[in-house]
Amino acid sequence: MSNNIVENLRKEIEAFKIESKTEKVGAVLEVFDGIAKVSGLSDVKSSEMVTFAHGEVGVALNLEEDAVGVIILGDYSKIKEGDEVKATGKILEVPVGDAIIGRVVNANGVPIDGKGAFKSDKTYPIERVASGVVTRQSVDQPVSTGIKVIDAIIPVGRGQRELIIGDRQTGKTAIAIDAILNQKGQNMICVYVSIGQKDSKLRKIQARLEEGGAMAYTVIVSAGASEAAALSYIAPYTGVSIAEYFMDQGKDVLIIYDDLSKHAVAYREISLLLRRPPGREAYPGDVFYLHSRLLERACRKNKEYGGGSITAFPIIETQAGDISAYIPTNVISITDGQIFLETDLFYKGIRPAVNVGSSVSRVGSSAQIKAMKKVAGTLKLDLAQYRELEAFSQFGSDLDDSTKRQLERGKRSVELLKQLQYSPIKVEHQVVVLYALVKGFMDDIEVAKIKDFEAGLVEYTEHNAKTFYKELTTDKMWSDKGEEELKKVIGDFKTSFVK
Repeated sequence: MSNNIVENLRKEIEAFKIESKTEKVGAVLEVFDGIAKVSGLSDVKSSEMVTFAHGEVGVALNLEEDAVGVIILGDYSKIKEGDEVKATGKILEVPVGDAIIGRVVNANGVPIDGKGAFKSDKTYPIERVASGVVTRQSVDQPVSTGIKVIDAIIPVGRGQRELIIGDRQTGKTAIAIDAILNQKGQNMICVYVSIGQKDSKLRKIQARLEEGGAMAYTVIVSAGASEAAALSYIAPYTGVSIAEYFMDQGKDVLIIYDDLSKHAVAYREISLLLRRPPGREAYPGDVFYLHSRLLERACRKNKEYGGGSITAFPIIETQAGDISAYIPTNVISITDGQIFLETDLFYKGIRPAVNVGSSVSRVGSSAQIKAMKKVAGTLKLDLAQYRELEAFSQFGSDLDDSTKRQLERGKRSVELLKQLQYSPIKVEHQVVVLYALVKGFMDDIEVAKIKDFEAGLVEYTEHNAKTFYKELTTDKMWSDKGEEELKKVIGDFKTSFVK
């Protein structure tokens, strides 16, 4: 028996290996307003994740000679001077996976919807270098928003970054939510990032998406107004990391940042607390890089690299329509176009309040189906001429017939492009009503009856113009036969409508 014990001991001693483990450990010098100054972490890297004694997580942002400035993600009330801080050697990561779809998570990727944890065996770093030129392909596939004025005049393509810009309460979020609702059945995953919004607003949006069945393909990332500025700062990066996971699987993703003005303000707050030198409008010098490294991650990959895409809708709030302020000009220069919403149009009852003259899509008609390209080309011109003539017509009463016709056409175009919130329209229906407009079928319909005419026309053509709709669905364009059928059907409907 004793021999066995001795033998076992010998084996254990022979097998025993000394493993040394080194940890980079520092101590908290001071802590205030979600910021900690830490000493002893001289080897720590920028954006590296650190952990505190009670399990709190922080990110190293300022690397100074004698101390490191760390932003604390979450509750910093337990952290005290002298507490131990460990460097992890990793960039901050968030859990990703298919199970995250339909959930509401915070900036750290932790669920906050009360439905418990989700299974995730994979994590993505929140900071990644954007895809290079070689891996990308040009944008030529449309993202249908269901909003007539956008799909027709300011088209958005898969992989594009289209800015939504305007004053507060002009319907910026409404456009983004309508775009999400319209992705039902379009094989698109949506990520909505709420930055610095009130909880009540977020709950409303969530309820609306659930009602429209959109939560089945949507992830909400929330950093509320009551939370620390550090969480508002990392929330959009968390959102785009979740989006990249799906893109890497070859899927198409639509991501909304609501809004980047609050994101820049949160970053300014952090920077000033870290004693970084302020620049224009008190923003730090790298505020452009803040948004460029975020938005450049949206792209469309080519087939060799998976073929997925991320389409980004960043939202920017302006003050009194000033798009030449610091943050708006920064983001305009990074994005591929902007949808400009105007307060005056909103109060005139033109909703969505899109100023077609100031809005642009730098991808242009390559992000439209052939049929839409054909009907929208003349519409853009009609609206531009109408705006010009409208200004002149106020000064003179004697107008020639062609001017009058253009003005009347313009009035009907504006009326037709109005649309209620939460009522996205299928592309096929948009093509039909815009065709009726540009071919002059609505020229003698009273402006007040245009909306009734539109609703009736969509229903009537769907039942009676079967060939046209079939061509539109399969070929994305109509033939001469389909067009003849549509003209006849619109004519028949018009006759019955006028009666």
